[in-house]
Amino acid sequence: MSATQLSALARTTDPHTALRRFLALDAVVTGANGLAYLAASGTLGRFLGVGSGLLLELGILLTVYAAAVGLLAARARPAALPVRAVVEANLAWAALSCVALGLWLSPTTAGAVWTVLQALTVAGFALLQYAALTARQGMSE
Repeated sequence: MSATQLSALARTTDPHTALRRFLALDAVVTGANGLAYLAASGTLGRFLGVGSGLLLELGILLTVYAAAVGLLAARARPAALPVRAVVEANLAWAALSCVALGLWLSPTTAGAVWTVLQALTVAGFALLQYAALTARQGMSE
């Protein structure tokens, strides 16, 4: 992804702002997902074909993770190491989602589609965050 494409997506030419926006978007989407799992684990579990206990645990994890990413996004200049940790965690989540789908989950069709879509979304966040971090580091050289 070029710096121009990245800037257009973030609607800014400042890589610091772009990075913060991509982190904030990740925090909002992840937080909403986590809260939905917490509030409706039974209903969503039946719809997705996933145990409500698993969704409840994931809801807690996602909500805490979203809060941490949100705090990072709130910093004027998020440090590179925690941003890299977010990128790596997002890539691990995406990969683990696909592995879980293939090895131990038996979701409904909606659950399988949801798992793949959320994995792609999270991987997309990781790529955008990495590109913004790289652009930011390129400016400081």
